Amino acid sequence: KLRYDQMREGDPSKTEETAQPNADNGLYHAPGQARNLCLVWPDGKRFFLNYAYLIAGELNLDGEKNVIILHFSSHTVTLSGYGLEALFRELLDHLPRIIFSIDERYVTENDLGSKEMTVIGISIQKAE
Repeated sequence: KLRYDQMREGDPSKTEETAQPNADNGLYHAPGQARNLCLVWPDGKRFFLNYAYLIAGELNLDGEKNVIILHFSSHTVTLSGYGLEALFRELLDHLPRIIFSIDERYVTENDLGSKEMTVIGISIQKAE
């Protein structure tokens, strides 16, 4: 009876990992079927696309600024910023869930010298 009561009180479908709240770090916590990429602008505007429709990606490391171009079946997304090589590798594995863009005026000289990823521009165009 003791085991039965314990099972009734708990949710056997929950694992220890899902039972504890995880910090939202912008990455998916576990493999899954449906994955989306949400893009967020400094003004709060949001747009998401499904990774299933990601066809190709390009990384341009010319100069100080980096540019990532993502070709989805319906849209082309251009991300610009600093230190985007790590982001490109994460996009290759469909890991980022949310990408935030900040206003370029908040980028300091320290940010430029560090290897930390900073997205300062997001543009989306419908594919033709």
